[in-house]
Order: sequence, then C-alpha cells, then structure tokens
Amino acid sequence: MAFLEMTNVGKRFGERSAKGSIAVRNFNLSLQQGDFLCLLGPSGCGKSTVLSMLAGFEQPSEGQITLAGHRVTAPSRDKGVVFQGDDSLFPWLTALQNIEFGLRVAGMSKNERREVAIQYLRLVGLGAHGDKPINHLSGGMKQRVQIARALATQPAILLMDEPFGALDAQTRLLMQKELHRIWSTIGSTIVFITHDIDEALLLGNRIGIMTAGPAGTLKAVLPVDFSGARERNNPRYTEMYMAVHDVIRDEVASIEATASE
Repeated sequence: MAFLEMTNVGKRFGERSAKGSIAVRNFNLSLQQGDFLCLLGPSGCGKSTVLSMLAGFEQPSEGQITLAGHRVTAPSRDKGVVFQGDDSLFPWLTALQNIEFGLRVAGMSKNERREVAIQYLRLVGLGAHGDKPINHLSGGMKQRVQIARALATQPAILLMDEPFGALDAQTRLLMQKELHRIWSTIGSTIVFITHDIDEALLLGNRIGIMTAGPAGTLKAVLPVDFSGARERNNPRYTEMYMAVHDVIRDEVASIEATASE
C-alpha cells in the first residue's frame, strides 16, 4: 500500500459550467515513505492547487487523497508546509521561539520543546543563531527556520511550494544542497513544487510532470537515478535533464499554440 495516494483527484472552483473553473482533473499519484517528489509543470497547470489539497487547505471536488492509510480532509500536524515567502514566521519571536511555536501549541513542555527546537535548529545549520530575531536573519536563514519549524513537529509529509523562488541564485543553490542533505539525513517524505528542471534534478528522487492548465493532470513520473554526483557535468545529469525537458516541451508548445489561435 502506498504511503501517499491520490486517486482520480479533481478540483473545480465556482460553477461547473464556468470557463476555466476546472483547475485539476483525474490526478493519480502514489508515493512511498521517504520519497522526494519534485512536481513540475507550466504556470497555471495546478501545481499549487495539488499542494493545497495535499495539505488539507482545499478539498477535492472528485476523488480522494490518503496519507498513511487515512483520508486527508483538513490541515493537521502530520502535514508540514513551507511556503515561498517568510510571512508565516513571527517577527516578534526569535528563530528558536518560532520553531518552538508549533510544539507549544501541541502541548509539549517548555524544557522538551526547547530541546527539540535546538535539535532542528542545528539540523538546518543555524545552531548559533537561535536567539536572533527573525528580522535580523537573511532570506536563506529565514527559509531554514521555516524548514526547521515544519520538521520539528515530525510530520508524516513535508509540502513545499517553491520555497527558494525568492532567493538569489547563490543562496538558492546553497539551500537546495542543504535541503537534500536534510532529506538524506532524516528520510522525510517530501513534495516540492518548482518550475526549475535543474532544481528538481538536484533535489528529488522522483519528478512528476503536469500537463498544461487549466484542468492540468499528472502526465508522467520519472525516477531520478544517478550513478555519480548530482552535478551538471555528470553525463547522466544531462540525459535526465533532456528527458524531463522533452516531456515539458510538448506542454509548453500546447500553451503557445492555444495563445496564437
């Protein structure tokens, strides 16, 4: 039995007959525990809608989603979410206090939640920055705090919606390597939304590719298998990049054809 299962999932906004109201259709996905899926697709294909349904923020109009054998019907502690911006962090709290917040809500004792928060702060490489206010941290550091806060509650799955999209290129590459290290260390199940083929190849062990929207669906899931380092000068990297690119290219071409009509 799959750890995460999306079966014939569809999402419709507004009236059934409204033009463009179908955001996602007939979406089927199976993930095993410990998978790192990067979900790619053209803008407007419904990637973020899929993530919102996985998080329980939105309910499917059709089909069902199950996680660890239980149907997903609402947000819960077993689903950690990391967004692109840092608006979800509390600027009046320190980095450590931000990580402790969810643990405090869950009723964990003060000493225990402090110990857990320190553990995850160290995991993301910020062990020396726990007492700093959020506004004193760089963009990359803030994203690390978000990741640490999401992981501290030990969710069954971590959902990430283009979390590095607003970072500069150098910081983004650093964060990609950091996230891959964390995943390799603790084996979390992750669904990561991105537009970037390079990012998907550097991070995931599977790449899901969606069709053009509206009414996007899952077109293919490709395994990411490297015999060497995840570097652009690796011949296998180039092969996999072209394989993903060829699948996406057809979807981009369909958008361009529709726009020219």
